[in-house]
Amino acid sequence: MASLKLQNIDPQQRKLSKLAQDVIAGTFGGWAQVLVGQPLDTIKVRMQTQRYPLKYRGATDCFRQLLRQEGLRGLYRGVAPPLAGIGFCNAIMFMSNGYFRRLLQKDKGQPPSILEIGLAGSMAGAVMSFVNCPIELLKVKLQTQDPQGVMNVHGKLEPPFKGVVDCGIRSIRTQGLIGIYRGMGMTLFRDVPGTFAYFVCYESLKRLFKSMRTDGQLKTADLLMAGGFSGIAAWLPSYPQDFIKSCYQNESRFMSYRQVFKEILKMRGPKAFFNGIAPAMMRAFPANAATFLAYEMAMKAMS
Repeated sequence: MASLKLQNIDPQQRKLSKLAQDVIAGTFGGWAQVLVGQPLDTIKVRMQTQRYPLKYRGATDCFRQLLRQEGLRGLYRGVAPPLAGIGFCNAIMFMSNGYFRRLLQKDKGQPPSILEIGLAGSMAGAVMSFVNCPIELLKVKLQTQDPQGVMNVHGKLEPPFKGVVDCGIRSIRTQGLIGIYRGMGMTLFRDVPGTFAYFVCYESLKRLFKSMRTDGQLKTADLLMAGGFSGIAAWLPSYPQDFIKSCYQNESRFMSYRQVFKEILKMRGPKAFFNGIAPAMMRAFPANAATFLAYEMAMKAMS
């Protein structure tokens, strides 16, 4: 009787069920990513947004200063927006990726091609950018604020943000509702190629590791390796865009991308666009290994 009921389920309902699984598994993956990667992300953003003269000599010096001045709490400063938001962002990304992958797949009886996987990933990245941008804006502001206060758009020092809600309200009050989407163009320019590389690398490595197993079954170590390297692959075509985005979002003055770019180039030179890449890469492997492992485990539990 139960099998008969399953057979009578409308195909559209099954598709919605698959989308729901992508949302739940993606949320778990996002939470795992934040908990593992937030300290190194804080260091990356601090390295990116420091002003001249430079405060930190390198990632290690940044870590030591933060730990000495603010303790472990300083490394997790600004964790509330990504913990609440990255889970949602990942849910959107994995749901969109699953939807676009099924939409683009020509041969439904065979696994999608690598090109189909990449195109679906880049389309999912474009969708995710609309959620990512305001979350990252608040995260950057909270991660980089000085304990003595923050500079407003009029050049006046204001009290530090009390938290994510206060940061959001004050950002909207000074720049309008569109203010929380400051950096949207560069977020898109970063996420589209980044997610293309992200999913292509992950699926390619999964297929490679599977072909190397005599039983054809992936192990936990395989998923961790594939997820970790996919995180590194995502940064390769997108890190300079992320650097410009962070500086642009942290800038209290009204400036264009071009002005921010020229100021960085003039003050810090071309190498500056890769400033903070070491902690970004160090974070990418464990954070994304945790993301995909949590995602795969959640999907397996729901299957």
